[in-house]
Amino acid sequence: MSWDNIGSARRSPLARLDFRAKLVITLTITFLALLWESLALSAALAMLTFLLCLVVGVRRSYLRRVLCMMLPVLAVLLVTQGFWNTWVGRTSLWRAPQAWWLIGGRLTLTSEGLAYGLMLSLRSLTLILAIPLAVFTTDLDAVIMGLVRMRVPYTVAFVFSTTLRFVPLLFAELAAISEAQRLRGLALEKMSLLQRLPAYARIAVPLILGTMAKSQQIELALAARAFSGSPQRTYLHETVLRAEDYAVIIVCLAVLLAALGLRAIVGLGRFVM
Repeated sequence: MSWDNIGSARRSPLARLDFRAKLVITLTITFLALLWESLALSAALAMLTFLLCLVVGVRRSYLRRVLCMMLPVLAVLLVTQGFWNTWVGRTSLWRAPQAWWLIGGRLTLTSEGLAYGLMLSLRSLTLILAIPLAVFTTDLDAVIMGLVRMRVPYTVAFVFSTTLRFVPLLFAELAAISEAQRLRGLALEKMSLLQRLPAYARIAVPLILGTMAKSQQIELALAARAFSGSPQRTYLHETVLRAEDYAVIIVCLAVLLAALGLRAIVGLGRFVM
C-alpha cells in the first residue's frame, strides 16, 4: 500500500487546489460535524463527505474498510447511548423485566438515545472521511510547503509529512510479515477470534521491531545530512494561492459563518426528536 495507489485522488479536480484550500475544506467539514447535533444534518453531511471522497478518486476498497471499521463503533454507541443517555432519552422502547437481577426495571432503551448514538456514529464517520480529502489528494512535498506557508514550524511540518510517508512502510511491512506467516502454514482466516490473538501477537513483535529499526535509520540519515529544521531553505516547487483557492476559502468561511448564525438565531443543528 502507498499513497499513490489509494486511487486517482491526485488526478482529481480537488488535487489541483492548494493544500491550504483543501485544509480549509477539511476543517469546515470537521467544524460542521462537531457543530450539528441534528440527525438529519449529520446524515446529510456524512453522505456529502462520502460522495466527495468518491468524486476525488479515493479507492472504494479504502472506503469499505472505513465503513467496516465503523460498524463496531456504531454498535457500541447505539448500546451506550440508547440505554444510558438520560440527557436526551425520554421515549422508552424497551425496559428490562423486573425479574432480572440487578438491572430489572432500571435499564431502559430509549428512541432518543438510539438516535443520538446514530448521530455520533455519523459524526465520527464524517471526521474520518474528511481526512482523505486533503491528504490523499496532495503530494507530501506540497503538504510541507502548504504548512510552511501557514507559518507552521518547519520541524513540525517535516515530522507530519514523515509520519505520512511512514504509514505505507508499515502496511508493506505488515503485508510481508503476514505473507511469511502464511507460507509457514498460519491461516488466520480459518482461526477463531481466540486463536487469532496469539497469532497477532507473533505478527506484532517483528512489526514493532522493524518499525523501530526504520525509525533509527531515518534518524541516522537526518543526522548525516546535518538536518537542523531551519525554515531558511529553497524549494523545488513553490505553492501560490490562485483564484480558485481563494474562492474555495471564501465559500467555506461563508458556510461556517452561516452555520454559526443559524445555530445561534434559529437553533439549526440542535438535537431534536
